Amino acid sequence: MTEYTRYEKARILGARSLQLAQGAPAFVEAEEHEKPLEISKRELSQGKLPITVK
Repeated sequence: MTEYTRYEKARILGARSLQLAQGAPAFVEAEEHEKPLEISKRELSQGKLPITVK
């Protein structure tokens, strides 16, 4: 996994959480009532997040 600054992580997690909240499919197993931020954190930690920073 690429190391990101805390600002990059915040931007990535915010963008992905918004996508999940709007109905995008999760790339990890998610519980029915799990919050989008928790799902996106797990996606990032497992390296399954489809977002990169240039």
